[in-house]
Amino acid sequence: MIRIFIDSDACPVKDEVYRVAARYKLKVFVVSNRMIAVPDSPLVERIVVEHGPDVADDWIAEHALERDIVITSDIPLAARCVEKAAYVLEPKGRLLDESTIGMALAMRNLMTDLRSAGMMTPGGSGFGKADRSRFLSELDTLAVKAQKPKPRLFTMPPQ
Repeated sequence: MIRIFIDSDACPVKDEVYRVAARYKLKVFVVSNRMIAVPDSPLVERIVVEHGPDVADDWIAEHALERDIVITSDIPLAARCVEKAAYVLEPKGRLLDESTIGMALAMRNLMTDLRSAGMMTPGGSGFGKADRSRFLSELDTLAVKAQKPKPRLFTMPPQ
């Protein structure tokens, strides 16, 4: 069964995830280091991890499997999940996969280095209705795609 993992700290699209999960009967794990409200549903499980840097990320990376869906804006966590062949979706609707994660990591590292050197870097754009709509559309598409049987590679029998 395909599962959805939410890196729930400051995630603005939890309600959208709950709606899509209910539609496709997908289990959702809402992972955080503090108690947060979740719907009373057998499909939604709240996971509260210990406080500390990357503890929630580590829990998600350890539990996410191939074809699961991970919702996060944390690029290093996204890279760990892509490596495990999970689908990773940012709250603004950008899919991170093996073709995009390298550039996302490089940009994140560059911006971190610039900030460490004392340079002012532009902040991200705000979260709006178009982002929410794009996320919902992409998540719906991923839910359908993830549940399809994995394509088999055909090999010729020896002659």
